[in-house]
Amino acid sequence: MQAMQAIRKRYFPALAEYMRSGSEASLFEATEIGKLLHDIHPEDIIAIHEESMQKLVANVDSDEALGLYSRSFIFLIELMVAFRFRLQPEQTPEQRFSEMRDMLLSSHRSFRMVKNKYENVLQHMDSGIAIFDSDGILSFVNVQMAKLLDIPRKTLIGCNIIDMMSHSQLNRSTKRIILRVFKEMYLRRSRYLEFQDVNGRFLLVTVTYGDQLDGDYLISVKDVTEYKQIEQSAYQNDKLAMLGKIAASIAHEIRNPLTSIRGFIQLLKPHLAQLGKEEYSRIILTEIDRANDIIYEFLNSSKPSAPMKQKVPINSLLKEVILLSDSEALLKGCQIHLETYDEELAISIDVKQVKQVILNIIRNAIDAIGELETERSGRIDIVTRRDGHDAEITIRDNGKGMDTTTKSKLFDPFFTTKASGTGLGLSVSYRIVRNHGGKIRVSSNPGEGTEFNIYLPLAE
Repeated sequence: MQAMQAIRKRYFPALAEYMRSGSEASLFEATEIGKLLHDIHPEDIIAIHEESMQKLVANVDSDEALGLYSRSFIFLIELMVAFRFRLQPEQTPEQRFSEMRDMLLSSHRSFRMVKNKYENVLQHMDSGIAIFDSDGILSFVNVQMAKLLDIPRKTLIGCNIIDMMSHSQLNRSTKRIILRVFKEMYLRRSRYLEFQDVNGRFLLVTVTYGDQLDGDYLISVKDVTEYKQIEQSAYQNDKLAMLGKIAASIAHEIRNPLTSIRGFIQLLKPHLAQLGKEEYSRIILTEIDRANDIIYEFLNSSKPSAPMKQKVPINSLLKEVILLSDSEALLKGCQIHLETYDEELAISIDVKQVKQVILNIIRNAIDAIGELETERSGRIDIVTRRDGHDAEITIRDNGKGMDTTTKSKLFDPFFTTKASGTGLGLSVSYRIVRNHGGKIRVSSNPGEGTEFNIYLPLAE
């Protein structure tokens, strides 16, 4: 046991030195250790070697680990040769050759097992991995990369960029992405590229090349959509916090003089009527009321009151909201349909606030349908279902839809696409849903309509 401990202490630093320098002196140390192995079984030596290698590869990448394992067998073979010659000096060269051959075969099998283990790790990483050799030929593609490209791996191995661009099974949008990555990474020597694909996913592409890869190029693609959503949510919260500070400072100060102005205009109204200018007073009062409405929404957006929660059946709430919106929808030529997958769903909410959220979204949908220059009938579908511990409310319309730029600014205060809009409705809705412990998402494409998904915790 003590002999094993002594060998183990000497083996690891000697192997580490050889892996660092590859010098003859460090390889000679393997011979010296081999001469000390008297009563130790070869399997124990292999175990010490594997234990030492696990320490060496614990903090390196999987590709580098494979290279280290491959080089380490030279050290192990040198040690085993010295061990065998010391243990059985009477053996003939043929016997020694036979034993060495068996050892090499055993070492090769061990290497293949380790190689397969690390290849398996590469295959099932959550990042897409592709390796191009120094001639630009694709030599390795893992499972995730094949999913991102939506094509079997075997049809790509051995292709270069030109072959991939003319590949019949790759769709046009994927080819455009490959060409863009090639320009950025190879021609401009960029190491990082982030973009959004046609499915709305945010992808981060990194490239590794240089001496450590012997001239190869390793391309890694990771879906960072969730991280982007968290980042955008944090950014949105910062903007709302800033809005709250501004609102607290100026909103009340603006409202007071407006009230005085409105009072004086009402006093002057009879005099303006005598001059035949009654229309002026009507316009002034209308604009003052509009300014007051904007300030009211501004104050709400800065700090919606804490929700006064009560348990409410979700479908009865939605039926009330639809009743309020139905007449306006019919005037704009669209119909509202409610579809439920669970009649018993109940949520704990501030009814007034959540009604405001749903009404905002339905009115936006009605406006989007009304702006369509087409004769097709408008339709708004409201669907409720259970989603884990949340109730999901989907509000889907077949209106004009939105482009990517509009979607990215949708919950920003004062951003609006309407001539008479304040741009505060959806920012208020975002804050209300967040204060209820829920979340709100939107998906839309120009000409294809818009879908809002609201998630609110189910009542306990």
